[in-house]
Amino acid sequence: MTALTVGTTPAASLPADCVVIGVAKGPAGPVLAPGAAEALGGPFATLLRTLGVTGAEGEAVKLPAPAGMKAGLVLAVGLGDAADGDAYGAEVLRRAAGVATRALAGAATVALALPVGSAEAVGAVALGGLLGAYAFTAYRTVDHPAAPVRELVILVNRDGQTHAEAAVRRAGVLAQEVNRARDLINTPANDLHPESFAAAVLTTGREYGLAVDVLDEEALAAGAYGGILGVGQGSARPPRLVRIAHTHPEANASLALVGKGITYDSGGISLKPVGANEIMKRDMSGAAAVFAAVLAAARLRLRVNVTGWLALAENMPSGSAVRPGDVLRMYGGRTVEVLNTDAEGRLVLADALVRAGQERPDAIVDVATLTAAMRYGLGNHLFGVMANDDAFRDRVLAAADRAGERAWPMPLPAELRGSLNSRVADIANYGERMGGGLVAGLFLREFVPAGTPWAHLDIAGPAFHEGEPHGYTPNGGTGCAVRTLVGLAEDTAIGAHDVS
Repeated sequence: MTALTVGTTPAASLPADCVVIGVAKGPAGPVLAPGAAEALGGPFATLLRTLGVTGAEGEAVKLPAPAGMKAGLVLAVGLGDAADGDAYGAEVLRRAAGVATRALAGAATVALALPVGSAEAVGAVALGGLLGAYAFTAYRTVDHPAAPVRELVILVNRDGQTHAEAAVRRAGVLAQEVNRARDLINTPANDLHPESFAAAVLTTGREYGLAVDVLDEEALAAGAYGGILGVGQGSARPPRLVRIAHTHPEANASLALVGKGITYDSGGISLKPVGANEIMKRDMSGAAAVFAAVLAAARLRLRVNVTGWLALAENMPSGSAVRPGDVLRMYGGRTVEVLNTDAEGRLVLADALVRAGQERPDAIVDVATLTAAMRYGLGNHLFGVMANDDAFRDRVLAAADRAGERAWPMPLPAELRGSLNSRVADIANYGERMGGGLVAGLFLREFVPAGTPWAHLDIAGPAFHEGEPHGYTPNGGTGCAVRTLVGLAEDTAIGAHDVS
């Protein structure tokens, strides 16, 4: 784990392996950003221009440190277009810090001399640096070149040190929980299955003093959770429903988070085609995000009650698997005709949504790698947000924007609802293929209690990154939606206690 501290020592006199500076694109060439200018001065900008450095976002250039610096190396990272003063956006700073810590993998001590004129900027640099330093090495038997930086020092001036330390503490908690979600997503399905996932939640939840309840297959059967049981019945690994709750004694609001936790998705009898199976361990990304977000809310002591529901199952084909045409009786009594066993996520979520609604939270958010259709529509970098309440959807989108996660509002067209009509049951689990992501949202809405604000986050695209790392985004599990959920919880806590 990368250690994180705040420092006020001038960059030139700080003993570190490397000092990271920001370089922006100016009208006449690269411009040293605040933090770099104080450390290195004008002649260094001339050197950068001579070497062809542009300051473009994502650029990272290593240079020998000039005489007089204790560090042996300087890393110039691009910030994009030059900003007035030090007013660089939080996401620009997060990405630049992530580029830096990825480029310096294996270093002992790295000092980040980036423009941090506010507590928000300090938090952005700290979070980006920690997320960029992530490496999944649990299954490596030899040293891996991507070993994370051991210590990060965020350089600030003395006047801002108090506020900086608070921002760094928040960033440290958030990064640890995003990286916890990443670890879970990256763990192969032979080790992470419903039972072991539930056991991990139980152990970690108790470590932080949270209430954790696990319903095993017998309890699920006794409670008539037909959706979760139906999806899980084809696997030798039985399903689980996990409840984890952060309760604050001064809370005036409550938020329920529901996560899809398909630890492996073969598609069941409606088997996925060749080429679509290799990353299906990622299909529990929603549950990982919910778990991590509840832990973060507890560790940050947010004055809001946050309950997480993890619907865990493995979707496998076998002689006992649910078949197309079968009818499941869901938790709460509704019947669903299963027309496609690869539309399984909505089945486990439906049970969990009904159960979550019984506790009468002020709002419900579900998170899932739910449909390929959403990935086709929005690509690999944005997730879709659907809701039964426009104002609540806007709150979720605002939380995502503040967190630096790219989200897009999606509709729930009434004309698509008819495609979910079943000839034999209350509703079918699969409808019109065109607009399939929206149809899935319409299905889920049927299981939300009337009058409860609800939002559905389809993170199928950005939950798992198959390409080369960029910014603070690694290859593999990304921890998508954790920051949005925590931001929404913070917003809920503030709104509930705003007496102005």
